[in-house]
Amino acid sequence: MEKHERRTNLGEPRKEGAWAAEESMEDVYGTGGRMAEFEEGEVVRGRVVHIGTGEVLVDVGYKSEGAIPIEEFRGNLPKVGEDIDVYLEAKEDSEGLIVLSKEKADKIRVWDAITAAYDKGTPVEGRIIEVVKGGLAVDVGVKAFLPGSQVDLRPVKNLTSLVGQHVRSKVIKLNRRRGNVVLSRRAVLEEEREEKKKHTLEVLHEGLTLTGTVKNITDYGAFIDLGGIDGLLHVTDMSWGRVGHPSEIFQVGDQVDVVVLHFDRDTGRVSLGYKQKQSDPWEHVEQKYPAGHKTRGRVVSLTNYGAFIELEAGVEGLVHVSEMSWTRSMGHPSEVLKKGQELETQILNIDRDYKRISLGLKQIQPDPWTTVAQRYPMGSRVTGKIVRLTDFGAFVELEAGVDGLLHISQMSNRPIGTPAEVVNVGDELTLLVIRVDPHERRIGLSLKELAHAVDMTQPDDRGAAGRRGGKKKRRDDYDYDDEE
Repeated sequence: MEKHERRTNLGEPRKEGAWAAEESMEDVYGTGGRMAEFEEGEVVRGRVVHIGTGEVLVDVGYKSEGAIPIEEFRGNLPKVGEDIDVYLEAKEDSEGLIVLSKEKADKIRVWDAITAAYDKGTPVEGRIIEVVKGGLAVDVGVKAFLPGSQVDLRPVKNLTSLVGQHVRSKVIKLNRRRGNVVLSRRAVLEEEREEKKKHTLEVLHEGLTLTGTVKNITDYGAFIDLGGIDGLLHVTDMSWGRVGHPSEIFQVGDQVDVVVLHFDRDTGRVSLGYKQKQSDPWEHVEQKYPAGHKTRGRVVSLTNYGAFIELEAGVEGLVHVSEMSWTRSMGHPSEVLKKGQELETQILNIDRDYKRISLGLKQIQPDPWTTVAQRYPMGSRVTGKIVRLTDFGAFVELEAGVDGLLHISQMSNRPIGTPAEVVNVGDELTLLVIRVDPHERRIGLSLKELAHAVDMTQPDDRGAAGRRGGKKKRRDDYDYDDEE
């Protein structure tokens, strides 16, 4: 065999001088000039001298080289000349060869690292491999148990979603003899949170704008993680406009820029604002919406007393039920409007201090009562339909939005108990206009005076037209109080 030729027989005892040219005697025998001494069950350092198809030859400085099955390297083969840790199982087997194990050395090294981490309280890295009863199994070199209560700061409903993730955890229980390792990821997260909290408290002050993460959403707002400390973003501080629920704007996990509105260092409470990043739209509302100006908006809410109209985000006005129609008496705004409807209104009044705008809907159309005296003059005959009966009379629709009152005293010359004795809803009548008051929006009508007027136009036995010898009534005799 040549001086530089390698043996092909793995694990064969060394022959003196066979590789003296490649390695020094100090490498072989150690610094003391003696062959290195090992104890079985130890992890020793060795050098890879050959890689075969089924095994790897490692020299640990003993009288023979050890052969390790290639499967123990799990596909991560070393290079020739590389130093690795191996476990000395036996100095000699039945054939007189040293017995080494890479797999056992790795396990011992892992256990040593886990024990050191447990003693020092430092985290270990691992990969979640499966869901088990009560928690998760984590590969940290050995199989460890991560209880469900220790997975996160908050309970995790779906543990399966974490399988495959790499996590940092602390070892909270260790039994090396039984091979039991219990982890806590929560302990690591709590330490990280405290560190972030310390930093956040150092810089936090009112007026500061910073980025946070939406942690939780409630009916009244959203909790924002500012870095170890949570702040409340109330629903009223999310938008200058109307917000039905915080989930309309934010979702859990969203990154948001917020403004610190108030910070109490004693209690640790932080109030946040989102809308404050923009200017208050009410600052210039008087210039943008002057009184008398017509503008478009959207119905956002209906109440018993009116409808709220959104003119722009954060600016709403109220159309009172009395400002919806010139002629109709509204029982509820829903009779003419519906939520989400877009419409044109007129600005009636603005109170910037109280953030109130009064709007008018009827002002968009001309008031039919301004010309009612010309269209229905006193003494004229009109035709209308009975639309409603009351104890004191009947309301007669003359045109859309214009009703007149046929008082019970003007229905017949004979005494009557109720209007229903003479007229019914739906009856069409020809009546005489006996009173017009545009300011009070009242038109008085008469059935009996119409009959009297007709009688007066007929010649009597004496040849005098319409005269029956009675005293002619004056126009003022027909005035009365409409509502008794």
